[in-house]
Amino acid sequence: MLRGTVLPGPLGTPTPEDRTMTPTAAPAVPAAPAVPARPAVRPAARRHLRRATRTAAVAAALVAGTAVPASAHERWFTESTDGGEWSFYLRPLPLALTAAVVLVALVWRRVAGRLPRPELRVLQPLGRLAPFLPRLLAVHLGVSLLAYAVTGRFLTPSTHLDDVPGAAVAGVVEALLGIWLITGVRLRAAAVLVALLGPATAVTSGPVALLEAADVVGIAAFLAVLPPSDGTFGRVAPDPVRERWALLALRVGVATALVTLAFSEKFTNPELARDTLAAYPQLDVFALVGLDVPADAFVLVAATVELLFGALVLSGALPQVAVLVAMVPFNATLLIFGTTEAIGHLPVYGVFLTLLVYGSHPATAAAVSWLPGRQDLRDLRDLRGRRGLRAPRPAARPRATV
Repeated sequence: MLRGTVLPGPLGTPTPEDRTMTPTAAPAVPAAPAVPARPAVRPAARRHLRRATRTAAVAAALVAGTAVPASAHERWFTESTDGGEWSFYLRPLPLALTAAVVLVALVWRRVAGRLPRPELRVLQPLGRLAPFLPRLLAVHLGVSLLAYAVTGRFLTPSTHLDDVPGAAVAGVVEALLGIWLITGVRLRAAAVLVALLGPATAVTSGPVALLEAADVVGIAAFLAVLPPSDGTFGRVAPDPVRERWALLALRVGVATALVTLAFSEKFTNPELARDTLAAYPQLDVFALVGLDVPADAFVLVAATVELLFGALVLSGALPQVAVLVAMVPFNATLLIFGTTEAIGHLPVYGVFLTLLVYGSHPATAAAVSWLPGRQDLRDLRDLRGRRGLRAPRPAARPRATV
């Protein structure tokens, strides 16, 4: 046997030569590239999409329902009439519209509970202004009071300073309070004094005048509960208890003023509304689109819109959507009445800014629609205790870490 000969292995066992002679397998045909599967929509993303759709639908419905701008405050631009014509209101149509407003407000609050907070996340960066809101709101109120004093008005453009006993002293006090609020120094006392001017208005001009000025009183109450601090730009540290009560006082004040004006200038004073529409026919947006609507029908629609905004502000639900929609009619009348309308609405603009900013912050959005319970009423006593009447702490800036 030659050296190096390799004997065949057992039966069925391939020899090394056999292994080397084994034919190779045919190359595999490359498979067709797989079509990437469509990513499945996650349940969370699906929920966010549904919520965004609901928010857009609610906003569109509100815009459609309030396309007719509410009239400007008639007493600011036309000769005032006594009003009190309840026969115009106590009819089936105005009563049905009032019931519809109440129903819409209840449904509005119910729908808001199914939507995220804040409902418009694109506006969430506005929430960073929350620590500065008391200071900004004080400036709005201060400029308004100073402008009223200069133009001979008291608390509202509809109350003439000459009708107030001691007009000269009242005007000086109003102007000084306005300047004080603008300075931003120790504003709790200034806010309390402004709130006390409300009852003075009731004594001189009647309870209706006080209710019409409830927005000013509501702002003063907000600043009394949550005044600006002595820190930079009046920064205020977060305080959930104060914020809830301050926002509640603000909502109640503004809603009271809007509802009162809907009745005192429209529902029970149609003659004043008719005179305003006759003097400023450009207010009739129906005519702009070629619709011939009777004056009384326009008065009812304008009163209903104003009543609706008051109800929505009181509910506090979906504040971002409510404020953005309400700004449309409130700004539309600026094109007609100019500076007087801007000054008169300045407190309302401050309120809208407050609701929009607090409603855009995830930590404070729930406080905008908060309503007190029994335990909250008990906790209200604590505001006079350890934390109550002391000035809020300035918001602490985060320290840099090394």
